[in-house]
Amino acid sequence: MSDKNEKKNFEIPRPVFPKRAVVTGGMPYGNKELHFGHVGGMLVFADTYARFLRDRIGKENVIFVSGTDCYGSPIAEGWRVKVAKGEFEGSLEDFVARNHNKQKETLAAYGISPNLFGASGLGRSKEIHADVTDWFISSLHKKGQLNQITTMQFFDEKAGVFLNGRQVIGKCPVEGCTSEKGYADECDLGHQYMPENLLNPVSTLTGETPTMKPVTNWYFKLRDYEQLMKDWVEELKKRKDIRPVVWKTIDEFLKPPVIYIKREFEDKYNELRASMPEHEYLEEKKKPSFTIQFQKLQDCDEACRILTANGIRYRTGKTLVPFRLTGNIEWGVPAPVMDGVEGLTVWVWPESLWAPISFTQTYLESEGRPREEWKDYWCSKESTVYQFIGQDNIYFYGIAEPAMWMAQQEADTKTASPADGELQLPVIVANHHILFLDKKASSSGAVKPPMADDLLNHYTPEQLRMHWLGLGLGQRSVSFMPKPYNPDAKPDDADPVVKDGLLLSNVYNRMIRTAFYTAQKELDGIMPDIAPEEKFLEDAKKAVLEYERHMSKFAFHQCTYVLDSYIRNGSKYMAKALTGDYPDKDALKQSLANLFYMIRIAGVLLHPMAPFGTEKLREYLDVDERIWSWDTILEPLNHFTGTSHKLKFLPPRTDFFTRHESQFAASEE
Repeated sequence: MSDKNEKKNFEIPRPVFPKRAVVTGGMPYGNKELHFGHVGGMLVFADTYARFLRDRIGKENVIFVSGTDCYGSPIAEGWRVKVAKGEFEGSLEDFVARNHNKQKETLAAYGISPNLFGASGLGRSKEIHADVTDWFISSLHKKGQLNQITTMQFFDEKAGVFLNGRQVIGKCPVEGCTSEKGYADECDLGHQYMPENLLNPVSTLTGETPTMKPVTNWYFKLRDYEQLMKDWVEELKKRKDIRPVVWKTIDEFLKPPVIYIKREFEDKYNELRASMPEHEYLEEKKKPSFTIQFQKLQDCDEACRILTANGIRYRTGKTLVPFRLTGNIEWGVPAPVMDGVEGLTVWVWPESLWAPISFTQTYLESEGRPREEWKDYWCSKESTVYQFIGQDNIYFYGIAEPAMWMAQQEADTKTASPADGELQLPVIVANHHILFLDKKASSSGAVKPPMADDLLNHYTPEQLRMHWLGLGLGQRSVSFMPKPYNPDAKPDDADPVVKDGLLLSNVYNRMIRTAFYTAQKELDGIMPDIAPEEKFLEDAKKAVLEYERHMSKFAFHQCTYVLDSYIRNGSKYMAKALTGDYPDKDALKQSLANLFYMIRIAGVLLHPMAPFGTEKLREYLDVDERIWSWDTILEPLNHFTGTSHKLKFLPPRTDFFTRHESQFAASEE
């Protein structure tokens, strides 16, 4: 659309979108198939936005990547347990490959369409990821952003082995955290701490209490970027496209290191106070604990050691700690040899943060394009990276990643706003938790989530997509309440998933069918070659602008509201205009032109959300993919066709959107 037409058709300011974009979806672990949370809590949203951007700025300018997170102790431990139980035969790589292939099949079934769904430990993406990992860590080392730190690691004396991250479990020591699944140095809610601070550790191999032995690893100087992170958070607070949960979570970690000590130990603390590093005592009379605050993290760590040695129970607060990059687990990306230190592998969390860069390079190479073009997408101010994640992973994507991106900047004076040619800070789109039957579900927890594939035995992919997109997960945690899985549901209760799908399977589907069947019966299937009336152009413009504004802020539920209103208005018009008695053919043609225009506009807005049905609509309209482009979004259908355009014949009782076959059986009963 030309600038002149742009001003003519859209009088109000519109959201600005980048010239190029990368969309990433958080990587599922390679130790399992996908459950509903992977798909309905995050990947459907990433896919919808990627599809929108392809329509909005051109599909050649958008790269959507995700992939299987192949490495790490959860995967190695999961494989070990399954082999021991006789549930799997084959190598660890075979185990990961099986799960990766199943994940790809599930995504395809849901219409999730990454340009590349890679695997950090398989095939060509494995080789490129190893190259990118070597470059990323080596460059941080050359810039002086890494430290060698010796810490204590859990050791199982009975088994005679060091324990990896998931082979020890205890209670998270971070104040306010209720997780009972604290692993070696992080809990299942994403809080990090030093291994020696884990409460009540137990070896999962033998059930014994492990001892601790020293190990040396590379750490990123995360705390050096505290002020830059504070500056960045202040910028985020002003932006309408950044959800508050993102900057609020980051802000929690940008505080001085503190220790919380129960009141019952106050006298004992006072005896030790003089021997502890310099700190401030914070009086909080109404709380069951008191707080001591430090200026330096190493002073806080030393105080923890003194308190532990003297039997004083305490918890640490959220703060920035050195971010571990390497470990000694065998199943991992090899770490570069630096300062003579060799034999280490990279911890899974850091390498998963730059894995999307690896996948971008892998995709470009697969298209016959230079891998170096990745910088046009990740390092240019004309491009934006949108990272879709779950709330639990904000620490890694919102703290560790941007700090390491800042550290990669070439300029001597670091800023929170990278220059063109440097790694740009991504836009983090974090959803709140998607609960299951009002509880937080986890494959490793008491409440097991339904598998994504199993849901397709009860619902169509588009019923589920529309339901999840309408939940408002950007604002709050919401429960997924599918009736077939809900033991408390009564026979007469409506299924919320089916209910949300009725807009398409009933209302919009009937609009399309009525328009086609009327054209076939009255006009020999010829689409009217006349413009819609002005009112319909104005209504379309209003809906398009409102939808675009909500989409620019990732307000997917608001986009579904726009569609609901627009489609229902179209249905009301259809019921009034197409009565079955058409003595005036010119009036009929105008009514059909108006209705097909509304069908076309609704189809474009639905295209990112419901790809299967909308592509079927395009097929029967017999038009090419230009129909989806926002460059011509307000044009009527005859803009894409010649005169006397004949629609593809629609057989009787053909549906574009439908309910699942099991729902018909249930209604018949």
